[in-house]
Amino acid sequence: MNDDVMRAMPLQGYLRTVRDALRLYFGLGMLGVLGFLWSLLAAPLYYILPRRFGIALGRSLVYHAFRFYLRTLAAIGACRFDLSALDALRGQPPMIIAPNHPSLIDAVLVISRVPGLACIMKASILDNPSLGAGARLARYIRNDSLRNMITLAVADLRQGHHLLLFPEGTRSTRQPIGPVRGSVGLIAKQAQVPVQTVLIEMDSPFLAKGWPLFRHPRMPVTYRLRLGRRFAAPQDVQKFVAELEAYFDSALADAGLPLSPTRAEDDD
Repeated sequence: MNDDVMRAMPLQGYLRTVRDALRLYFGLGMLGVLGFLWSLLAAPLYYILPRRFGIALGRSLVYHAFRFYLRTLAAIGACRFDLSALDALRGQPPMIIAPNHPSLIDAVLVISRVPGLACIMKASILDNPSLGAGARLARYIRNDSLRNMITLAVADLRQGHHLLLFPEGTRSTRQPIGPVRGSVGLIAKQAQVPVQTVLIEMDSPFLAKGWPLFRHPRMPVTYRLRLGRRFAAPQDVQKFVAELEAYFDSALADAGLPLSPTRAEDDD
């Protein structure tokens, strides 16, 4: 290998690192700006619009904003997305959409493909000044009170909406999936709706549990979503939760999910 090639290799690696860092900062900045601008509009609308119209407008705008955001990430080469499997859920009777949760971006992926989707969110996000107003207008459901969360989720499902609920309750703490919580079974049982599993696969630990927000990965990061098994509304919640966790463990065993978010990225 001649000297010119040897000198070009470190330069190419450096340029790729700079390019990936710029993509990361642009993506995070764009998400923050979209959230801030939407909050400026959503805050007064929350008090002005009747609840029914606020839900319809809020969820529609979040859906379109997330679609635009993911298209932008794809256009700048930050990510590749294969999300079309979720399109089959549009227009179907209400159900709980239950994905595994390997990454911070998972909710964005699902919401961008299923219009009118309800979502259970951390109370800290709903209280966030940049993101909270839009989520409150859409009447996304807080998770800080289990009884209230279940009551609101069941009511939303009975109004004909799908509900996005991550069975783990947080990003995966182990691979392929962390412990499944009982709330998914309780809501499905009370609302008498099926639970549609979604299998999220990615080729990087980017934004997984423990990943620093401003640490850039090797790009593009690839995301693929597949529809998994659909479970009927359970009668025995404890048995259902065990069966659901076992299903995810089996279905994701060969998915190749990254094992550790702290593993050093290969920059060669």
